[in-house]
Amino acid sequence: MIENPDVIVVGAGLAGLVATHELVKAGRRVLVLDQENRANLGGQAFWSLGGLFFVDSPEQRRLGVKDSLELAMQDWLGSAGFDREDEDHWARQWARAYVQFAATEKRQYLHDLGLRVTPLVGWAERGGESADGHGNSVPRFHLTWGTGPEVVRVFLEPVLAAEQRGQVGFAFRHRVDDLIVENDAVVGVRGSVLEASSEERGVASSRNIEGEFEFRAEAVIVSSGGIGHNHDLVRRNWPTDRLGPCPEHMISGVPAYVDGRMLGITEAAGGRIVNRDRMWHYTEGIHNWDPVWPDHAIRIIPGPSSLWFDANGKRMTAPAFPGFDTNATMKQILATGYDYSWFILTQSIIEKEFALSGSEQNPDITGKDLKLTLKSRVAKGAPGPVEAFKQHGVDFVVADTLPELIAGMNKISRGPQLDPADIERQIVARDRNIEHNFSKDAQLMAVNNARRYLGDKLGRVATPHKILDPAHGPLIGVRLNILTRKTLGGLQTNLDSQVIRPDGTPFPGLYAAGEVAGFGGGGVHGYNALEGTFLGGCIFSGRAAGRALGRTLK
Repeated sequence: MIENPDVIVVGAGLAGLVATHELVKAGRRVLVLDQENRANLGGQAFWSLGGLFFVDSPEQRRLGVKDSLELAMQDWLGSAGFDREDEDHWARQWARAYVQFAATEKRQYLHDLGLRVTPLVGWAERGGESADGHGNSVPRFHLTWGTGPEVVRVFLEPVLAAEQRGQVGFAFRHRVDDLIVENDAVVGVRGSVLEASSEERGVASSRNIEGEFEFRAEAVIVSSGGIGHNHDLVRRNWPTDRLGPCPEHMISGVPAYVDGRMLGITEAAGGRIVNRDRMWHYTEGIHNWDPVWPDHAIRIIPGPSSLWFDANGKRMTAPAFPGFDTNATMKQILATGYDYSWFILTQSIIEKEFALSGSEQNPDITGKDLKLTLKSRVAKGAPGPVEAFKQHGVDFVVADTLPELIAGMNKISRGPQLDPADIERQIVARDRNIEHNFSKDAQLMAVNNARRYLGDKLGRVATPHKILDPAHGPLIGVRLNILTRKTLGGLQTNLDSQVIRPDGTPFPGLYAAGEVAGFGGGGVHGYNALEGTFLGGCIFSGRAAGRALGRTLK
């Protein structure tokens, strides 16, 4: 604990740590509150894959990728689709500022803190069907060497050093229930002290109350995250008119503490929430066979070759290919009246193209173990965590023949029974397009385009082959579920991360950073994310809040 702090930070996730780091550099005294215990420092960022969006990086250039600020800005705006004059006012400005940051000082800023990235750049969220629409025109997904824990570490270590000096204090198991507003300014927080918890990171903890607290400071930064595990809030804000009916069955890609409480609390105090209906959930979710938190979901990060079928057994159409357009795919899936879909693939595809989200699912890169990385990524066979899901995951079916595969898939279906003859007809039609160098199959054209990129050809996209070729077997079916993850809207903020009130004026003493602020401005991504941008949004908005208060506090 620390007495008489200059700033109170609510939430010890990545954005809060970045803001605290910048405040420490400016000589400020900071009190950081979190409803979880010390084991959860870094929040959701710790569990992430550690992807970072850079523009025209040395890694891109070494792989022959020609990127530019202009192209990245075109992609961002085409994906965001900003169309709300008032609610998107600050989001547009944040978007331009963030892409500029990603094209200039972002990489050096993180490099100076000790963060490094792997040499292969991923091509995430490849987009739709037009040059000025949604998606990344070029690969921009830079994987941190050390994944999410390393992103957290480079900010946490200097903050912990400041704690040892008495410049930073932590109050764990302190849940904020109210912002204190006096003379039209936020001057502190009050809330409940939760009973002590010794739970490991990510495990759901008790909400039993043991006491109360009240702390005051010149300013408060809210960095409490989004609504991803609060399915009631997800359902309440679900954009039915845009994506279709809210899924009945959803699994959670974030721990139980990602509850969205501070959004309502901050709004009640006088802050403004915008773009509530914008959110980012994944369509390739699988139930974790070894869960940490309730309804623990893992996302498959797929290469482009798996065949994607809806619940009725109809092959998905462009741009609903693996790794291309998340929201367009969501809309196609939900239009069937069901909340799941299927991958059908081969052993050759799973070995080359399946990656799993999450630091714990990538122990080689998370542990910065070069020998293990080379062994698991280059050696024959699927990486260990992927193979474990194939063997133990409830969503996986493995068979030597297509009739056996479909029979197994039908056993775990939550809806229609798949017709083996119809599935075979569609696969054979696709396989016939493998027999020559040309194709009218849009997905195969996309695969061939991906293999023109050296990074994909070497490490991410399987050599095109017939799905029904036994030499590439066994066959694998995967039931894909809707996985809740990110809140794209949130508290509206100006470029200093100061919260905006409903009348459009800044709220004195109140700042917000990270997912609770839509990663900046109340929705810097607009309707779509380009991936590798969530950690970066936490870093950029947390940095903005910390630097602004470092400059302006008395």
